[in-house]
Amino acid sequence: MNLEIFIAGKYLKAKRKEGFISLISFLSVAGVTVGVMALVIVIAVMSGAETDFRKRILGLEPHILVMNYSGKFDNYSKILQDLDHRNQIKGASPILFTQAMIRANRSFAGVMIRGIDPEKGFSLIKGFGPEKLKNLLGSAKTDKSSPGINSLDLQYPGIILGKELANSIGVIKGDKIILMSSNGFISPVGSIPSMKRFVVKDIFSSGMYEYDNALAYVNLKQAQLLCGAKNKISAIGIWIDNVFEVKKVKDTLSDLLNYPFYLRDWMEINKSLFSALKLEKTAMFIILTLIILVAAFNIASALIMMVMEKNRDIAVLKAMGATNKIIRTIFIFKGMFIGVIGTLTGTILGVISCFILKKYDFIQLPDAYPFSTLPVQLEFFDVFIIAISAIIICFFSTLYPSYKASKMDPVEALRYG
Repeated sequence: MNLEIFIAGKYLKAKRKEGFISLISFLSVAGVTVGVMALVIVIAVMSGAETDFRKRILGLEPHILVMNYSGKFDNYSKILQDLDHRNQIKGASPILFTQAMIRANRSFAGVMIRGIDPEKGFSLIKGFGPEKLKNLLGSAKTDKSSPGINSLDLQYPGIILGKELANSIGVIKGDKIILMSSNGFISPVGSIPSMKRFVVKDIFSSGMYEYDNALAYVNLKQAQLLCGAKNKISAIGIWIDNVFEVKKVKDTLSDLLNYPFYLRDWMEINKSLFSALKLEKTAMFIILTLIILVAAFNIASALIMMVMEKNRDIAVLKAMGATNKIIRTIFIFKGMFIGVIGTLTGTILGVISCFILKKYDFIQLPDAYPFSTLPVQLEFFDVFIIAISAIIICFFSTLYPSYKASKMDPVEALRYG
């Protein structure tokens, strides 16, 4: 066995008269363990929250939006065909965004209407497959599959409302509502808004209040009739195989979609949200690292006290030919033993705690959050960074005590020790 490792290991087993030093060493291990464990759990929860938000948003939003500076799309069917033949693109679909007022029996509310093409078969609404969308938003003649809707309702097109929006205006599936758009027509008495009656075919819930309280889906053709503009669309939605390669896919589309077209991906549209989540994750990492830093000070204190206690041993080792480097290495190994044991224990306990939190939903969150339980996602890279950071902090805490030990004068230590 290496001499430095052997002596450092012996120093870990304190004698009875050195019990206080042993207690400080134990507290140092416990401090590193608690700090690393807390970091692993908190960072896993933050990663889980980021992933959960991303899944919820991408359950309602296209991965890439093709926009037009002029606001007009001429012959967009050709663009759709060209996009369908591109690699990495699962498909594309036209979308019409428009604002309207929704009127129920006794309630009014503002609503953002999205006209979509169910025939394209993309998951434009989380939890609604292509066949279900066709049944709910198809033409009145073919839409006979929705339960709870009588034959008199078949003359009205379908609409899908957000859960919070439906609650605020007091409607359920099967109720009739009226949409009023400012894009009406001019009459002798002034401008008259365009109005159209719809049947609530279903209600969606994304778990995000901003969407559930203001969003409604109708068939693209019905949205165009409401706006009074045939073949009008606001954008073309693009769905790709890997959502993290949107930048690369956008670069490949530069030859097809140049001015007046421009592209916006889901990362740009939701940049503020994900930037805030990353900032919070970084802040939590820095704050909880202070726990490990406090434990590192305990390691330094234990080593300083041990240097004072072992001055005769150090003098004897130097008299026998031990160099300053050997003495320094002994105390570095002693401190690193504490750091590595604490880091390893904290990492194992943190990983086990994450698996328990993910499997058993015993921590319930209030309704203010979009998720009911803690979203936990353990990432190997995060765990690796936490462990390496803890070990580095513990290493730096050993430098000063080991330096002081190596500079000790053996003659003075033997004379006064």
